[in-house]
Amino acid sequence: MAKVKHRTQQKRTTAKGFGLQNGHRRVDPSLQPESDAPESDAQNGHGLPPQVPPRAAIAAPQGLRGADLSYKNLAAVDFSGANLSTTNLNHAYLVNANLTQAELVNATLQAANLSGAIASHANFIGSDLKHANLKAADFSHANLIGTELYRAILRQADLSYADLQRADLSQAILLAADLTHANLSGATLHQTELSNCHLHQANFTRANLTQVHLCSAYLYGTNFQQANLTQADLRFAYLRKASFVGANLTRATLRGADLSGANFSGANLTGANLRGANLTKANLQGAILQDTNLEYTINKD
Repeated sequence: MAKVKHRTQQKRTTAKGFGLQNGHRRVDPSLQPESDAPESDAQNGHGLPPQVPPRAAIAAPQGLRGADLSYKNLAAVDFSGANLSTTNLNHAYLVNANLTQAELVNATLQAANLSGAIASHANFIGSDLKHANLKAADFSHANLIGTELYRAILRQADLSYADLQRADLSQAILLAADLTHANLSGATLHQTELSNCHLHQANFTRANLTQVHLCSAYLYGTNFQQANLTQADLRFAYLRKASFVGANLTRATLRGADLSGANFSGANLTGANLRGANLTKANLQGAILQDTNLEYTINKD
């Protein structure tokens, strides 16, 4: 009996203006991507196990400034260095996309999914990222001045050295995020979740941190000068050598926090709870301590 050679058919999606460029597969983002894997046994009728080739990198098309890419599937697309300023990316699917050094000035990304995306050194000045999913995304060294991040999800995101001056992060979730050396001066973080975050030497000068959650956060040398921390939750936070000069900590909770070497000069601690906190070598000169709970505080001076 003659042997019959079978060839597995693979699907390929092509569109005008897309093809191979610099070794990257270019895909029309208006189309839903199809699997690179062969058809299943039931579909191809061969009974051979499907072979899945490695997924090729997807390069972005040019001329996207001001384009409407809302609701598009742009997963793993390479936008590095691209100009996406004023582009509409509302509800876009940008999981694992590469936005390194991209320009997104005044872009709109409401409810966009950028989980796992790389946006290091990207420029997001004035962009709208309300309700966006940025879980585990890399925004290190990114320019996020004046961005809208209301209720954005930034769990485990890397925002180290990011510039977030005057950004609105109200009710955003940043659990276990890295904001080492991030600049949040003048930012709004009302009811923001920052528990277990790494905020080593971050700058919160004149920031609005009312009712913020910073439980067990690492805040060594962090600057809170003139910040509003009214009713902030800083339980068990590591705040060695942090500066609260002129800050408002009215009714804030710092129970069990490590405040050794912290500077509270001129701070308002009215009604604050410091029960069990470590105040070794802390500076409370000129601080308002009316109705402040200092029970069981540690002071090894």
